[in-house]
Amino acid sequence: MHRVFMPLALTLVLATSACAGPDSAEQSALAGGAVGAGVGVVGTAVTGGCIWCGAAIGGAVGATGGLIYDQVRRGDY
Repeated sequence: MHRVFMPLALTLVLATSACAGPDSAEQSALAGGAVGAGVGVVGTAVTGGCIWCGAAIGGAVGATGGLIYDQVRRGDY
């Protein structure tokens, strides 16, 4: 487990370290993705499904929803 966790944690830290000063679309996508992943995890845990699949699908749907929300709010959509 330690051999998998450390490279994964390092990758996540390096990937998010470049996110300094995101614009509103990026913030909406990140927030939507985080909320979607959380909802996906809870939903699949309650129903007995694949938790990783629920997190991935929920994150993708949440990020897309966040981008659409930002476009509608700014009047670009």
